[in-house]
Amino acid sequence: MNDGHTHAHRHGMAGGWERWIAVPTLRAVLAAVTLAAVATIVGVIVLWPTGEGRDAAISNAADLGLVTERVGATVEEQTVGPCSYSSAENPQECREITAMLTSGPEDGALIVLPEINTEFQSGIPDLSPGDTIILGFEPATNAYFYADLDRQAPLVWLAILFAIVVFALGRRRGLMALASMAVTVFVLVVFIAPSVLDGNDPVAVAVVAAAVIAFVTLYLTHGISPTTTVALAGTLGSLLLTLMLSWVFFDLARITGFGAEENLLLPFLAGDIDLAGLLLGGAVIGTLGALDDITVTQVAAVSEIHARRPDLTVSELVASGIRVGREHIASTVNTLLLAYAGASLPILLLFSVSDQSLANVANTEVVAVEIVRTLCGSIGLVAAVPLTTAMAAVVVTGAASPALPSSDIGSAEESAPRWEDFGPEGREE
Repeated sequence: MNDGHTHAHRHGMAGGWERWIAVPTLRAVLAAVTLAAVATIVGVIVLWPTGEGRDAAISNAADLGLVTERVGATVEEQTVGPCSYSSAENPQECREITAMLTSGPEDGALIVLPEINTEFQSGIPDLSPGDTIILGFEPATNAYFYADLDRQAPLVWLAILFAIVVFALGRRRGLMALASMAVTVFVLVVFIAPSVLDGNDPVAVAVVAAAVIAFVTLYLTHGISPTTTVALAGTLGSLLLTLMLSWVFFDLARITGFGAEENLLLPFLAGDIDLAGLLLGGAVIGTLGALDDITVTQVAAVSEIHARRPDLTVSELVASGIRVGREHIASTVNTLLLAYAGASLPILLLFSVSDQSLANVANTEVVAVEIVRTLCGSIGLVAAVPLTTAMAAVVVTGAASPALPSSDIGSAEESAPRWEDFGPEGREE
């Protein structure tokens, strides 16, 4: 890069906050984001799980026979023959599996699993010697049974491949993205699930968790800058709109939470869970990922447009940014629909053979929930475009610098694109 551009870019990074803090709109955004951060911290402290609810749920699951000890095993032999209860009048074929335990108190022992009926237990895959499997152990009967395949190896290799691909393209920024993903998983597993099991309001837990994820993901991935702060404000504002819309239409549609079969079990494990609130909280979390993408892109677009055309007024800059946003929305509007539909594909197949009209299928709670979540989430995504664009346009035109200072958004370089430009470090060289 030429020295002039490098000097200007680094100077913007160093003195960005001093110049941009003079913009009234940015000061208002900073105040709102600061209040949101304080509220998020308070929410985490108040809603942090004690673990008592999780322990009680595990105990209830054990009482219901839903929790068993899991041990690893390796298949030694599989044979197929008549079942022990087979007869000439009713012949039945069964599989008999011999396996060696690879964990647990009887590590190294050879065991024979209960026979598996090939007709009525077809969900259990055909096994070969050397396959690694997971067995369940029932202490009351001192018996082992097939629980699942051991998929840890392919999952680990896939995770490694994913990390390599992200790092190869994103380099340092890719590592930050991986770190933010780890934080997201931590929040989901360590905070959301145990907190809801403690009896806390699922909606409140989901909102606090979404705010934590938004703060960490945006600032960790894109850096602490006015640019990221504007994108964060747009994300939080759109998320709030999505929450309010979902809340209203969940109530109007009288969603109970009992439409999905797996939800019927939760009251027996943790009686204080609000199932409708749990689904509403899930809608908030599900919208967050796409919102991040839209808000960051809009701020980047506004910054780039202003850098190349600093003579544009706020209204002209907003109009240009929204035109870019329309293209983004056109390709993103189906994101939530496809995500929810893909997860519910088996249910859709069952409805397709039930000889019901489309209206009747849509009226069932299990489908109505997905419709409400998809449409409310999509409205939030669409609203994020003008909201974020307007904030970014007012901020960028009110500052002395021709572009928002950021390490990875809105570079004004005019040179021909290079491979290095696809990574954030390429802009700082």
